[in-house]
Amino acid sequence: MEIALLFTDWLGKPVWMWLGFISIVIALLVFDLGVLHRDNREIEVRESLILSSMYISLGLLFGAWVWWQLGAEPGMNYLTGFVVEKTLALDNVFVIALVFSFFAVPRKYQHRVLFWGILGVIVLRAIMIGLGATLVSQFSWVLYIFAAFLIITGIKMLWLGDKEPEIGNNPVIRFVRRLINVTDEHHGKNFFVKKRDPVTGKLAWFATPLFMALVMVEIADVIFAVDSVPAIFAITTDPFIVYTSNIFAILGLRALYFALSAMIQRFHYLKPALAVVLIFIGSKIFVADMLALEKFPASVSLGVTLAIITAGIFYSLWRTSRTGAPQ
Repeated sequence: MEIALLFTDWLGKPVWMWLGFISIVIALLVFDLGVLHRDNREIEVRESLILSSMYISLGLLFGAWVWWQLGAEPGMNYLTGFVVEKTLALDNVFVIALVFSFFAVPRKYQHRVLFWGILGVIVLRAIMIGLGATLVSQFSWVLYIFAAFLIITGIKMLWLGDKEPEIGNNPVIRFVRRLINVTDEHHGKNFFVKKRDPVTGKLAWFATPLFMALVMVEIADVIFAVDSVPAIFAITTDPFIVYTSNIFAILGLRALYFALSAMIQRFHYLKPALAVVLIFIGSKIFVADMLALEKFPASVSLGVTLAIITAGIFYSLWRTSRTGAPQ
């Protein structure tokens, strides 16, 4: 009976596939926090690059397994989603760097914020992808709304350029400060600390800047998920491919952050490339309809996406190679 349950279909795939994926994710999180980062310390760029390479390799190996197990089209859809989500994560890195700077989070505690932030991301993405999958399965026209949204988002990214978000004026920060006690002083690795209330003189729990940074990291991911979830659904509606490609791309974000935050300006022209990718992904749904295609070819989608992002990376590195800043 138990073995039969493993082969039961759930969200389009056997239960054993989902359990296998979840087991890998849990093992990576335990290894990360329990082995690599038991002590709070600064992560150097070299270590960050090594860990990032490991996570990217694992994500690509999982994609190869998807290709072998499910076929070429699901494999290419996974790789396309993985590449798009990984590139979107670069923009997320920039916002996280602003959050850490605003709250003056010491480098040795930044990994702690990112780790718990990733746990929240895994849950939030599962909810959003579950809702998206339900909507698409019940109302196929929702895909056209997603596609139009991606096109508008891409055009908006090209139009606004590198306008920085205003962290200090964020309404979420003001709401949290009204809701709970917040202290402006850091207290080591603690998200909450017990101290005397300056008004009542009684002991009370206060949220530290570390917790406020965690809240903003989660909010930032919700905002970015509004782009990334429609993007992956415009590539494929398979919940397994959608969720696994998203999570594998996000898992390496912690490691990638410490390397990219030190050289984020070198990728100045990657954001316009990403905007073009979003416009392309949104447009291909309408193009497929105009050409009377059942689906836009996965190989073309992957090839065009890789070409645009690669061009953005190399153009950025070329333009910033002499000064280290956009010319």
